Amino acid sequence: MDNEFKILSTIKNPSNLRNLSDEELKELCAEIREKLIEVVSENGGHLASNLGIVELTVMLHKSFNCPKDSIVWDVGHQSYVHKMLTGRYEQIDTIRQKDGLAGFPKRSESVYDAFNAGHASTSISAAYGIARAKVLKGETSYTIAVIGDGSLTGGLAFEGLNNAGRFKKNFIVILNDNKMSISNNVGGLAMHLSHMRIKPAYIRTKRRTEKILTYIPIIGKLFKKILKRSKSKIKNLIYKNTLFDALGYTYIGPVDGHDLEELDNALALAKKCNEPVLVHVVTKKGKGYEPAETHPKEFHGIGKFDINTGEPLSSHKGFSAVFGKQICNMAEKDKKIVAITAAMTLGTGLSHFSHLYKSRFFDVGIAEEHALTFACGLASKGIIPFFAVYSSFLQRGFDQLIHDAAIQSLHVIVAIDRAGIVGNDGETHQGTFDVSMLNTIPNTTIFSPCYFNELRHSMNAAAYMCDGLVAVRYPRGGELYRPFDYDNYSIDFDLYGNEHAGITLVTYGRLFSYACRAKERLKKEGIEINIIKLCRIKPIDPKAVELASLSSRIFFFEESLVAGGIGESFGYELKKTGKSFYYKIHGIKDRFVRHETVLEALAELELDDSGMMRIIKDNI
Repeated sequence: MDNEFKILSTIKNPSNLRNLSDEELKELCAEIREKLIEVVSENGGHLASNLGIVELTVMLHKSFNCPKDSIVWDVGHQSYVHKMLTGRYEQIDTIRQKDGLAGFPKRSESVYDAFNAGHASTSISAAYGIARAKVLKGETSYTIAVIGDGSLTGGLAFEGLNNAGRFKKNFIVILNDNKMSISNNVGGLAMHLSHMRIKPAYIRTKRRTEKILTYIPIIGKLFKKILKRSKSKIKNLIYKNTLFDALGYTYIGPVDGHDLEELDNALALAKKCNEPVLVHVVTKKGKGYEPAETHPKEFHGIGKFDINTGEPLSSHKGFSAVFGKQICNMAEKDKKIVAITAAMTLGTGLSHFSHLYKSRFFDVGIAEEHALTFACGLASKGIIPFFAVYSSFLQRGFDQLIHDAAIQSLHVIVAIDRAGIVGNDGETHQGTFDVSMLNTIPNTTIFSPCYFNELRHSMNAAAYMCDGLVAVRYPRGGELYRPFDYDNYSIDFDLYGNEHAGITLVTYGRLFSYACRAKERLKKEGIEINIIKLCRIKPIDPKAVELASLSSRIFFFEESLVAGGIGESFGYELKKTGKSFYYKIHGIKDRFVRHETVLEALAELELDDSGMMRIIKDNI
């Protein structure tokens, strides 16, 4: 038995929680926090959100009978506590590591994970589907959707709330209100929730009114029914309806999310409602660890850090920081430059811009679709919008990219952060789809720089040398291997080597660094190759195709899906030359990339220098 965590180590499944006293439950929560800090300091991951949901997770598993009852987590980055309580405590040290636990709920990992997650605003729709399926199958059990106030800014959350509000069975939504997504919450909903937190007295008034009416025989009950169905001002005077009441939910709250007794009572009440119910739970992000409480944004997702100080153990300038500085430089010279983020101010490097140019900075909350169409509206009036977004989150705006931006040839610039492999966050966060997605859209230009200075030049080209939809994509982290002084280059493509060599390697983005290493290693073995490095990957420069066609063997490597990728487009242009050559595309073939480090993933996919060498040597 782990003496350091004497209670936590005994929890083999949620049923063990029901045997604990109130004091033991409090001690368990303290142990969970200690273990969270220990694990995340070693592995990196999502700390602040997990620290804030400890008591709520414990009481959910104490109150409900999982896996028969289903808990669906929104986003899922706060599921570390859930995993500890559902038979995975002994594996928690492996979280986000290769062959270890995933950092998000995963149905293939445990029967307690009711639905996979990784992106925001999905839990209500998924849970409602599960609840409906149970009715169809004749099953009687509870279904609970846990969603944060930040996720409520996503349109999908409201679609789910609206549809599930007409359900005639018990359906429970837990609103975990910590006043934040990753950045601070914005917009009318945030103000509405703030009002509800500040003035909870109106909920007590509602309950007292209902209680009084219940004691009045016949007339009281009739009046109560009329009030509930009424749309009149009388109802509002007595009930002071919340938004959730209007959508068909019985509202319970606000509840102190760190008070075990309050949580227990609220969940017991929620179980008794034979209709949709929303429990409003107020929590503190980073609860119990002073650095995370003070700086919840920085501790939302963090690498390894010193437990005593909270300071990161590694810090280096990355592409996000370079993007943030460059857009500030551009905005200083051009008042038409604006920046947009979907609740990712810090993550996308826009913190400095948000302070310097407040009137030109727009955080729209977790609402990528809205962000893109909003950018299109700005562009239609001559503004130059940069929408900074992680590659995996851009997937949500595919229709907006086509319908609102490209069809109208509106000059919108999408700064795609975390493009390519991102590592330990796994399948839901890998940036492996944006190239194939954007490559199918007419009137679109795509840049994929490898180095910081290239990123700066790509951003300038996107703003002032291009029309229509433009994407500038760059990887997580910093620069890799530089084979030479690479500051004088073409914004379209460059040739590295002898154009008359019989073997040419074509690539773009981060993989160019690995290609350079492969070239040097192959040279030592007597094999000479060219490298054609694309910076603008759509449209492809015809001169790059012409240069490649001078070789008899051409290898294309890309850190993206092969299907619909640039390799296919480049190969099609090569065939049009009518020349005879061997052509091989190597990328990510019809699969999702699991959680492991970037280096481990690139090696496994044979996209590092060793993989490139093997593939070239096996095919010459």
